[in-house]
Amino acid sequence: MKFLTILSLVLLASVSLLAQNINLAGKVTDPLGNPLEGASIYLPASEKGAVSKKDGSFSISNLQAGELSIRISFIGYQTLQTTINLTEGLDEVFPFILEEKAIYFDMLTVSATRADKNAPFTYTNLDKEALESRNLGQDVPFLLRYTPSAVVTSDAGTGIGYTGIRIRGTDPTRINITINGIPYNDAESQGAFWVDLPDFVSSTNDIQIQRGVGTSTNGAAAFGASINLNTNTQAEEAYGEVNASVGSFGTFKTNIKAGTGLMNGFSLDGRWSSIQSDGFIDRGSAELQSWYASGAWMNDHTSIRLTTFSGKEITYQAWCGVPWQTYQSGNRTNNPCGLKSDGGFHENQVDDYTQNHYQLHFNHSFSDQWNLNAALHYTKGSGFYEEWREGESLEDYALEPVITDTDTILEDNLIRRRWLDNDFYGGIFSLNYQGEKWNWTLGGGWNQYDGLHFGEAIWTASQGEIENPPTYYENDALKTDFNIFSKQRYAFSDKLALFTDFQYRMVDYQFEGLDRNGNPVPQDATFNFFNPKAGLTFTPDANSRYYVSFAVGNREPNRDDFTDSSPDSRPKHESLYNTELGYEKNWQNASLGVAAYHMYYQNQLVLTGQINDVGAYTRINVPNSYRAGLEVFGGWEFMDNLTLGGNLTYSRNRIAEFTEYIDNWATWEQEAVVHTNAPLSFSPELMGSLDLTYNILGNVDFHDLDVSLMGKYVGKQYLDNTGNENAVLDPYFFSDLQISYTWKSTFVESISLVFLVRNVLDNQFVSNGWTYRFLSPGYDPRPDDAYARLENGDRYNLTGLYPQAGRNYLLGIKFRI
Repeated sequence: MKFLTILSLVLLASVSLLAQNINLAGKVTDPLGNPLEGASIYLPASEKGAVSKKDGSFSISNLQAGELSIRISFIGYQTLQTTINLTEGLDEVFPFILEEKAIYFDMLTVSATRADKNAPFTYTNLDKEALESRNLGQDVPFLLRYTPSAVVTSDAGTGIGYTGIRIRGTDPTRINITINGIPYNDAESQGAFWVDLPDFVSSTNDIQIQRGVGTSTNGAAAFGASINLNTNTQAEEAYGEVNASVGSFGTFKTNIKAGTGLMNGFSLDGRWSSIQSDGFIDRGSAELQSWYASGAWMNDHTSIRLTTFSGKEITYQAWCGVPWQTYQSGNRTNNPCGLKSDGGFHENQVDDYTQNHYQLHFNHSFSDQWNLNAALHYTKGSGFYEEWREGESLEDYALEPVITDTDTILEDNLIRRRWLDNDFYGGIFSLNYQGEKWNWTLGGGWNQYDGLHFGEAIWTASQGEIENPPTYYENDALKTDFNIFSKQRYAFSDKLALFTDFQYRMVDYQFEGLDRNGNPVPQDATFNFFNPKAGLTFTPDANSRYYVSFAVGNREPNRDDFTDSSPDSRPKHESLYNTELGYEKNWQNASLGVAAYHMYYQNQLVLTGQINDVGAYTRINVPNSYRAGLEVFGGWEFMDNLTLGGNLTYSRNRIAEFTEYIDNWATWEQEAVVHTNAPLSFSPELMGSLDLTYNILGNVDFHDLDVSLMGKYVGKQYLDNTGNENAVLDPYFFSDLQISYTWKSTFVESISLVFLVRNVLDNQFVSNGWTYRFLSPGYDPRPDDAYARLENGDRYNLTGLYPQAGRNYLLGIKFRI
């Protein structure tokens, strides 16, 4: 009887304890959904508390059911005091959104062109900590290489110098890039040259990647993806920081950063950076310098910020690619750029370019519901690339024949420079309203590009250095881009909302092109685009999101499409119809997202090998093509301090039908080959990544030690749109190992060490390439050209490859006060 009594008391006590053993799980974010690490959570009734983790999550155990008062604070954000209802058996992660203080104006700079958790689009946010943790000097694309559906490449093989990124197979000229809402893409080529922004991530607070058409934005068309960088975030406290890193291939980076914090409404931030690398590819060197400065004044309702930054790059050209035969022989680093007939190389076969950016941002809050953002910008770019040329006609370079005692020299070896001198300027704005049910944004921009292209021969073998060399070609261009958009969100209830977005965009391009007879004449092309978007978002609870959207994008041809064609052969604009369907769910220790997409193209521009009416190889509109795929992404903290994250993409990318034209070197005619259901180039059907991170010390006693193992798989890619197995990039896998240690003390805010082993398994792979197919009856070009490769019979191709570095190392240190 005594045993039963004791057992009953124990059971009653256990039930009582279980009734109290309720866990509170939450996640702290900013208004855009970015997690806030280090926020203080306090429960006054129980005097319990916690600090949010890297993903913004926190948990507090052994709480009683019922109403619970909670207070959350974080530097730079308004303290949140609220009440929640905690019940037994509730498996819910409570969301807590902190609004920024007066410095929240900086977010207005980018909010008009970004998606938030209520927008029916597919996107990924990367905060400052995620960017800084792996920033050892590599360009922006290489810091994004583990994001969903992303494939990156580097001409020099190291991630420093000329780099590029494709998203869902979309090439860099179709990815819209903005910095603080201001267009960055080159207006004519529509590409983004990250080499002109060395170490820019050191001044970047956060990045959003939108996959698909996404929301309306400024500048070049978002024709499959967009990347938005934000630098205009205010530090409240003064700081100073020194970073240095050293690694393989003569890589060295150093930068100095400092800021005053917010002092009586004023602030000033600055950075200077220098990066050098010899490159993995022979002579693939890069000498990069940059600086950043930003000054602001703000009060409770208004902020004015002047931001300016500059990049200077001198890179030895590595864009030729390693010749196919050379690569097959085992030489993965051969670079024929600048090769002379005597076997030497031109020492100054470089790209030398400087770009200066100036941005003036104005933000004003009229009330809790209305605010305005406006900005003016100006970018100045100037530089050249230098080339060694042999046996060139002097007449082609506006040079007179050289007459000697015994000969008249009409052809000569020479050095030429091709210059680009451009100005890009304009303004953007957004007027925003936030109501209980309605949110509305009216935005847009006017931008103009004024570019001058010219070339000159600066040296010949017979004359030496030429003083005041004549220009042998000169071509200027003026491109005007105007857009205006209206975005609306209406909440039918607290769970269901409708989003619509209507954009008008006008492009006018004045340039010097070819007429029907092949003569250069001034020309003008104007495009008017209407880009509607609509979607629904359903949030059944605070931790779930369903969305569906349909968006239209239109895009004008590039500079080369205009200048290398006549009005008769000029290609049409491209159109993209994008459907997105997605689901996202957050649990206490895990998250999962699934996105299905279909991207249908009309008149997509592709290279077919066809020569147009002025004798140039230009891109041709193919009537029907598509990309369709499924993306899965998420994370799981399956043990204390041990987190697994990753993503997987399966897609199908096809052109319904197009005709390939193959040159015949014997007759100089072209053979036509029809391809149906052919794969789109550089579009792997399968790709994915994993990231396993273990926080060894648990962030205790002022020490933090993380070990991360990351891996990326990229499936087979085709170098052209034919599906020809002789033009393939093999599937590849690479993995990185990173060890990060941070020590915090009373003497300095922190000292951090990062050791990164890239491609830890030393896999040999190629991330990019080019190919040209031709017929050569009776002549085998392979002994004379290392790029030449036999396909079958009399059919050959020339192929250049861009191998990436094997196992290599980077070590970085950071002092912050």
